Amino acid sequence: MEKKLSKSNYFFIGSMLFGLFFGAGNLIFPVHMGQEAGYKIWIACIGFITTGTGLTFLGIVAMGLSGQKNLFNLAGLVSKRWSYFFTILLYLTIGPFFALPRTGTVSYTIGFSNIMPKEYSSLALFIFTLVFFGMALVFSLYPSKILLWVGKIFNPLFLVIISLLILFAIFNPMSDISTLIPNENYMTGTFFKGFTEGYNTMDAIASLAFGVIVVDTLRDLGVKEDKEIVISLAKAGFVSLILMVIIYAGLSFVGAQSGGLFGISENGGIALAQITQHYFGALGSIVLAIIVFLACIKTAIGLISSCSDIFVEMFPRSLSYKAYACIFTFVSIIVANMGLSSIISFSIPVLMFIYPLVIVTIFLSMFTRKFDNSCLVWKSAVTVTAIFSIGDMLNALPDEIKESKVIIPVLNIYKKTPLFSIGMSWLIPVIITVAITLLIHFSKKKAIDKEK
Repeated sequence: MEKKLSKSNYFFIGSMLFGLFFGAGNLIFPVHMGQEAGYKIWIACIGFITTGTGLTFLGIVAMGLSGQKNLFNLAGLVSKRWSYFFTILLYLTIGPFFALPRTGTVSYTIGFSNIMPKEYSSLALFIFTLVFFGMALVFSLYPSKILLWVGKIFNPLFLVIISLLILFAIFNPMSDISTLIPNENYMTGTFFKGFTEGYNTMDAIASLAFGVIVVDTLRDLGVKEDKEIVISLAKAGFVSLILMVIIYAGLSFVGAQSGGLFGISENGGIALAQITQHYFGALGSIVLAIIVFLACIKTAIGLISSCSDIFVEMFPRSLSYKAYACIFTFVSIIVANMGLSSIISFSIPVLMFIYPLVIVTIFLSMFTRKFDNSCLVWKSAVTVTAIFSIGDMLNALPDEIKESKVIIPVLNIYKKTPLFSIGMSWLIPVIITVAITLLIHFSKKKAIDKEK
């Protein structure tokens, strides 16, 4: 008999999802966006929430609707080679190359760097990341305990602390948002600027990875049937979505207020430190350290676990789960010690390439059974997306690289495509491609049915 989950089960699974998603970038990027957007904050926030929560929710549900065991199997609908390339690229992006090291670096930079002497900053960062990732590794070695640690302990503590900060800003505002002029990036195309800013959270990417963890958790709780798993994913995902929308809106609101008092900071970490110091005074650094540490450690646990799981799945005769977990942790420590600015600068071009592929994968996977997992549809859509995403990736490179003699002629070609200026040059070509290939697929299917 199929087991029905209680409302408390859905809440805690949703809390676990929120906890896994909401990490380093989720704290700093909406705050910084708020400062830059000024009185246009709510338009920008809607764009940010669309990628940061909407696509994330769809990604979780899509994994259930696709009927595929994991991302590796899902990407295999394009080709075997693509399944290896795309899965490895995605997991290394959210894993040891970018998102995972960022959890440790952000936690140190925002929460602890201010209390460390500058001459010992490099040593302090190394020691901190060693301890931080060591703790994350210990928890990740027992993945069955993720629901307990993240959903029932870490995340509730985090929500209490961050809610206090937002409530302080609501009842004791730092400035009047309506008087704050947006910077030039948000004067036009505000929604799409917020939309692409949401890429930095990497949540839509992570949804294709964390969906597996949730499915496994549901099965452990007695949910076995595919239909019930999809329904349970949607219910738990909705809980996570609501929590994320509230926190994103709150942090964006707080960030916008702070812009009137402090001006636009270099990044969201500095802004968050200033805001916390403003409201909590001498205790500000301690409160901030707790907020950031809880947000980052819980995400790090999920990333180590999911990355290790998928590599064991892809390469079953290579290394064990624990071996992969140790390797990814070690690499993350090395990358984390490059510094937060370096990690962010290297990640942006990669995200501009991979995010459109993730978006297309999510939407196709939601309806893939409707068009019989057609290889034509999948392969055509992914190929066109990759081609046009290269232009957005090149445009996001540092100026000294982007303005080279090799890159300029290529960019001049891409600049002729619609929506290039807002980083969405792939959108129209993909829509046209999917429409044409679906028409071809269903026409062939209709012809075959007539012959029968």
